[in-house]
Amino acid sequence: MSMKSILVPMEPHDGMASVLETALLLARKCDSYIEGFPLRFGISEFVAVDPAGSIPLESYRQESLEEAAQARKMFEGFMTERSIPRAGAASKGLSCAWLDEAPEGEGFVGSYGRVFDVTVLGRPDANTIGLHNRAIESGLFESGKPILLAPPTPPKQIATNILIHWNCSTEQARTTAFAMPLLHQASQVTVLFVPGGQGVPGPSAEQFLRHLHFNGIPAKLKTVNLDGKTTGQVILEQAKAEGCDLLVKGAYTQSRLRQMIFGGATSHILAHADLPVFMAH
Repeated sequence: MSMKSILVPMEPHDGMASVLETALLLARKCDSYIEGFPLRFGISEFVAVDPAGSIPLESYRQESLEEAAQARKMFEGFMTERSIPRAGAASKGLSCAWLDEAPEGEGFVGSYGRVFDVTVLGRPDANTIGLHNRAIESGLFESGKPILLAPPTPPKQIATNILIHWNCSTEQARTTAFAMPLLHQASQVTVLFVPGGQGVPGPSAEQFLRHLHFNGIPAKLKTVNLDGKTTGQVILEQAKAEGCDLLVKGAYTQSRLRQMIFGGATSHILAHADLPVFMAH
Protein backbone atom coordinates (compact mmCIF):
# COMPACT_ATOMS: atom_id res chain seq x y z
CA MET A 1 0.00 0.00 0.00
CA SER A 2 1.15 3.53 -0.78
CA MET A 3 -0.53 6.64 0.55
CA LYS A 4 -1.45 8.30 -2.71
CA SER A 5 -4.96 9.43 -1.79
CA ILE A 6 -5.92 11.40 1.33
CA LEU A 7 -9.45 12.26 2.46
CA VAL A 8 -10.07 15.33 4.64
CA PRO A 9 -13.56 15.85 6.15
CA MET A 10 -13.84 19.64 6.60
CA GLU A 11 -15.55 21.66 9.33
CA PRO A 12 -15.53 25.48 9.44
CA HIS A 13 -13.49 26.13 12.59
CA ASP A 14 -9.94 27.20 13.47
CA GLY A 15 -8.82 23.68 14.41
CA MET A 16 -8.89 22.73 10.72
CA ALA A 17 -5.61 24.60 10.17
CA SER A 18 -3.68 21.82 11.89
CA VAL A 19 -5.67 19.12 10.07
CA LEU A 20 -4.87 20.65 6.69
CA GLU A 21 -1.19 21.18 7.54
CA THR A 22 -0.91 17.57 8.71
CA ALA A 23 -2.61 16.27 5.57
CA LEU A 24 -0.35 18.37 3.37
CA LEU A 25 2.82 17.22 5.15
CA LEU A 26 1.80 13.63 4.46
CA ALA A 27 0.82 14.47 0.86
CA ARG A 28 4.18 16.11 0.17
CA LYS A 29 6.00 13.09 1.60
CA CYS A 30 3.98 10.61 -0.49
CA ASP A 31 3.22 12.78 -3.55
CA SER A 32 -0.50 12.36 -2.87
CA TYR A 33 -3.91 13.58 -3.97
CA ILE A 34 -5.97 15.35 -1.26
CA GLU A 35 -9.76 15.54 -1.41
CA GLY A 36 -11.91 17.59 0.94
CA PHE A 37 -15.63 17.50 1.62
CA PRO A 38 -17.97 19.19 4.13
CA LEU A 39 -18.74 17.18 7.27
CA ARG A 40 -22.33 18.01 8.27
CA PHE A 41 -25.04 16.76 10.59
CA GLY A 42 -27.67 14.60 8.96
CA ILE A 43 -31.09 16.28 8.88
CA SER A 44 -32.65 13.13 10.34
CA GLU A 45 -30.81 13.91 13.58
CA PHE A 46 -32.97 17.01 13.97
CA VAL A 47 -36.29 15.64 12.80
CA ALA A 48 -36.73 13.57 15.95
CA VAL A 49 -36.25 16.58 18.23
CA ASP A 50 -39.32 18.15 19.82
CA PRO A 51 -40.50 20.70 17.22
CA ALA A 52 -41.10 23.30 19.90
CA GLY A 53 -37.41 23.34 20.81
CA SER A 54 -35.74 22.52 17.53
CA ILE A 55 -34.36 24.72 14.79
CA PRO A 56 -36.83 25.09 11.89
CA LEU A 57 -35.83 22.61 9.20
CA GLU A 58 -35.45 25.22 6.48
CA SER A 59 -33.25 27.37 8.71
CA TYR A 60 -31.07 24.38 9.46
CA ARG A 61 -30.72 23.55 5.78
CA GLN A 62 -29.62 27.09 5.04
CA GLU A 63 -27.16 27.13 7.91
CA SER A 64 -25.76 23.78 6.79
CA LEU A 65 -25.23 25.07 3.26
CA GLU A 66 -23.47 28.16 4.59
CA GLU A 67 -21.15 26.06 6.77
CA ALA A 68 -20.36 23.81 3.80
CA ALA A 69 -19.48 26.90 1.76
CA GLN A 70 -17.22 28.13 4.57
CA ALA A 71 -15.51 24.75 4.75
CA ARG A 72 -14.90 24.78 0.99
CA LYS A 73 -13.51 28.31 1.13
CA MET A 74 -11.14 27.29 3.93
CA PHE A 75 -9.95 24.19 2.05
CA GLU A 76 -9.47 25.88 -1.31
CA GLY A 77 -7.89 28.98 0.24
CA PHE A 78 -5.38 26.83 2.10
CA MET A 79 -4.44 24.90 -1.04
CA THR A 80 -4.21 28.05 -3.18
CA GLU A 81 -1.92 29.78 -0.66
CA ARG A 82 0.44 26.81 -0.83
CA SER A 83 0.27 26.50 -4.62
CA ILE A 84 -1.20 22.99 -4.59
CA PRO A 85 -2.55 22.32 -8.11
CA ARG A 86 -6.14 21.31 -8.75
CA ALA A 87 -6.46 17.70 -9.84
CA GLY A 88 -7.31 17.03 -13.47
CA ALA A 89 -8.82 13.94 -15.08
CA ALA A 90 -5.41 12.39 -15.76
CA SER A 91 -3.36 14.14 -13.06
CA LYS A 92 -1.08 12.24 -10.73
CA GLY A 93 1.03 13.32 -7.80
CA LEU A 94 0.50 16.19 -5.38
CA SER A 95 -2.89 17.75 -6.15
CA CYS A 96 -6.26 18.54 -4.58
CA ALA A 97 -9.98 18.66 -5.25
CA TRP A 98 -13.25 19.40 -3.46
CA LEU A 99 -16.24 17.05 -3.35
CA ASP A 100 -19.27 19.31 -3.30
CA GLU A 101 -22.05 16.71 -3.37
CA ALA A 102 -21.11 14.75 -0.26
CA PRO A 103 -24.13 13.46 1.68
CA GLU A 104 -24.79 14.59 5.23
CA GLY A 105 -23.88 12.53 8.27
CA GLU A 106 -20.71 11.06 9.69
CA GLY A 107 -21.33 7.68 8.05
CA PHE A 108 -19.96 9.05 4.78
CA VAL A 109 -16.51 9.29 6.39
CA GLY A 110 -16.40 5.53 6.82
CA SER A 111 -18.00 4.57 3.51
CA TYR A 112 -16.14 7.00 1.25
CA GLY A 113 -12.91 6.44 3.18
CA ARG A 114 -12.82 2.91 1.76
CA VAL A 115 -11.51 4.28 -1.54
CA PHE A 116 -8.78 6.42 0.06
CA ASP A 117 -5.51 5.34 1.61
CA VAL A 118 -5.97 7.41 4.75
CA THR A 119 -8.48 9.87 6.27
CA VAL A 120 -7.15 12.86 8.22
CA LEU A 121 -9.17 14.24 11.12
CA GLY A 122 -8.46 16.50 14.07
CA ARG A 123 -7.80 15.06 17.50
CA PRO A 124 -10.94 15.55 19.61
CA ASP A 125 -10.83 18.03 22.49
CA ALA A 126 -13.15 19.56 25.08
CA ASN A 127 -14.84 21.70 22.43
CA THR A 128 -15.36 18.92 19.89
CA ILE A 129 -18.97 18.23 18.97
CA GLY A 130 -20.50 14.76 18.79
CA LEU A 131 -20.50 14.76 15.00
CA HIS A 132 -16.71 14.94 14.92
CA ASN A 133 -16.26 12.16 17.46
CA ARG A 134 -18.64 9.93 15.54
CA ALA A 135 -16.78 10.73 12.32
CA ILE A 136 -13.55 9.44 13.92
CA GLU A 137 -15.32 6.23 14.93
CA SER A 138 -16.82 5.88 11.45
CA GLY A 139 -13.37 6.20 9.91
CA LEU A 140 -11.89 3.67 12.32
CA PHE A 141 -14.63 1.05 12.26
CA GLU A 142 -16.27 1.40 8.84
CA SER A 143 -13.62 2.42 6.29
CA GLY A 144 -11.32 -0.59 6.56
CA LYS A 145 -8.48 1.93 6.24
CA PRO A 146 -6.37 3.94 8.70
CA ILE A 147 -7.01 7.43 10.00
CA LEU A 148 -4.43 10.07 10.82
CA LEU A 149 -5.28 12.29 13.80
CA ALA A 150 -3.80 15.77 13.64
CA PRO A 151 -2.67 17.39 16.89
CA PRO A 152 -4.10 20.75 18.06
CA THR A 153 -0.94 22.58 16.96
CA PRO A 154 0.21 22.09 13.35
CA PRO A 155 3.27 19.82 13.22
CA LYS A 156 6.45 20.96 11.48
CA GLN A 157 7.23 17.52 10.06
CA ILE A 158 5.76 14.04 10.04
CA ALA A 159 6.94 10.42 10.02
CA THR A 160 10.68 11.06 10.20
CA ASN A 161 10.89 9.63 13.74
CA ILE A 162 8.17 7.06 14.45
CA LEU A 163 7.07 5.30 17.63
CA ILE A 164 5.13 2.01 17.40
CA HIS A 165 3.42 0.71 20.53
CA TRP A 166 3.52 -3.10 20.36
CA ASN A 167 0.78 -4.67 22.48
CA CYS A 168 0.68 -8.01 20.59
CA SER A 169 -2.77 -7.27 19.14
CA THR A 170 -4.43 -7.80 15.78
CA GLU A 171 -5.22 -4.08 15.70
CA GLN A 172 -1.56 -3.11 16.12
CA ALA A 173 -0.41 -5.62 13.50
CA ARG A 174 -2.94 -4.23 11.00
CA THR A 175 -2.01 -0.61 11.77
CA THR A 176 1.69 -1.37 11.33
CA ALA A 177 0.98 -2.99 7.96
CA PHE A 178 -0.85 0.15 6.81
CA ALA A 179 2.05 2.31 8.03
CA MET A 180 4.77 0.37 6.17
CA PRO A 181 5.30 3.02 3.45
CA LEU A 182 6.03 5.58 6.17
CA LEU A 183 8.18 3.21 8.21
CA HIS A 184 10.39 2.58 5.17
CA GLN A 185 10.97 6.32 4.74
CA ALA A 186 11.57 7.15 8.41
CA SER A 187 15.02 8.01 9.75
CA GLN A 188 14.25 6.36 13.09
CA VAL A 189 11.67 3.77 14.20
CA THR A 190 11.24 2.78 17.85
CA VAL A 191 9.15 -0.16 19.07
CA LEU A 192 7.79 0.51 22.55
CA PHE A 193 6.79 -2.39 24.79
CA VAL A 194 5.12 -1.72 28.13
CA PRO A 195 5.23 -4.81 30.42
CA GLY A 196 2.03 -5.11 32.42
CA GLY A 197 0.33 -2.53 30.21
CA GLN A 198 -2.87 -3.01 28.27
CA GLY A 199 -2.37 -5.71 25.69
CA VAL A 200 -3.34 -9.21 24.64
CA PRO A 201 -1.53 -12.56 24.37
CA GLY A 202 0.51 -12.75 21.19
CA PRO A 203 3.97 -12.50 19.62
CA SER A 204 6.67 -10.90 21.73
CA ALA A 205 8.15 -7.49 21.08
CA GLU A 206 11.35 -9.21 19.98
CA GLN A 207 9.41 -11.24 17.41
CA PHE A 208 7.70 -8.08 16.16
CA LEU A 209 11.08 -6.35 15.90
CA ARG A 210 12.39 -9.28 13.83
CA HIS A 211 9.38 -8.89 11.50
CA LEU A 212 10.30 -5.24 10.93
CA HIS A 213 13.95 -6.15 10.31
CA PHE A 214 12.89 -8.75 7.73
CA ASN A 215 11.07 -5.92 5.96
CA GLY A 216 14.15 -3.72 5.88
CA ILE A 217 13.17 -1.45 8.78
CA PRO A 218 16.06 -1.12 11.28
CA ALA A 219 13.87 -0.44 14.29
CA LYS A 220 15.09 -0.43 17.89
CA LEU A 221 13.24 -1.85 20.90
CA LYS A 222 12.53 0.14 24.04
CA THR A 223 10.93 -1.49 27.09
CA VAL A 224 9.41 0.84 29.69
CA ASN A 225 7.58 -0.19 32.85
CA LEU A 226 4.36 1.44 34.02
CA ASP A 227 5.73 2.66 37.38
CA GLY A 228 2.26 3.69 38.52
CA LYS A 229 1.28 5.32 35.22
CA THR A 230 -1.30 4.21 32.68
CA THR A 231 -0.31 2.66 29.36
CA GLY A 232 -1.50 5.75 27.49
CA GLN A 233 0.60 8.04 29.69
CA VAL A 234 3.72 5.93 29.12
CA ILE A 235 3.19 5.87 25.35
CA LEU A 236 2.87 9.66 25.04
CA GLU A 237 5.75 10.31 27.47
CA GLN A 238 8.03 8.04 25.45
CA ALA A 239 6.96 9.58 22.16
CA LYS A 240 8.00 12.95 23.57
CA ALA A 241 11.24 11.61 25.06
CA GLU A 242 12.24 10.11 21.71
CA GLY A 243 11.32 13.31 19.82
CA CYS A 244 8.85 11.40 17.65
CA ASP A 245 6.71 13.10 15.02
CA LEU A 246 4.33 10.16 14.47
CA LEU A 247 2.77 7.54 16.72
CA VAL A 248 1.55 4.31 15.10
CA LYS A 249 -1.14 2.85 17.37
CA GLY A 250 -3.76 0.16 16.95
CA ALA A 251 -7.14 1.50 18.07
CA TYR A 252 -9.46 -0.07 20.63
CA THR A 253 -7.82 -3.38 21.43
CA GLN A 254 -10.27 -3.16 24.32
CA SER A 255 -13.89 -2.46 23.41
CA ARG A 256 -15.11 1.12 23.17
CA LEU A 257 -17.58 0.50 26.01
CA ARG A 258 -14.88 -0.86 28.31
CA GLN A 259 -12.64 2.11 27.52
CA MET A 260 -15.49 4.53 28.23
CA ILE A 261 -16.03 2.93 31.65
CA PHE A 262 -12.51 2.01 32.72
CA GLY A 263 -10.31 4.11 30.47
CA GLY A 264 -7.78 2.78 27.98
CA ALA A 265 -4.69 3.67 25.99
CA THR A 266 -6.69 4.64 22.90
CA SER A 267 -8.99 6.92 24.89
CA HIS A 268 -6.03 8.60 26.60
CA ILE A 269 -4.21 9.17 23.32
CA LEU A 270 -7.34 10.53 21.63
CA ALA A 271 -7.65 13.04 24.46
CA HIS A 272 -4.01 14.06 25.00
CA ALA A 273 -1.73 13.38 22.01
CA ASP A 274 0.28 16.41 20.87
CA LEU A 275 1.81 14.66 17.85
CA PRO A 276 0.15 13.09 14.78
CA VAL A 277 -1.30 9.63 15.50
CA PHE A 278 -1.74 6.99 12.79
CA MET A 279 -4.51 4.59 13.86
CA ALA A 280 -6.54 1.65 12.57
CA HIS A 281 -8.83 -0.92 14.12
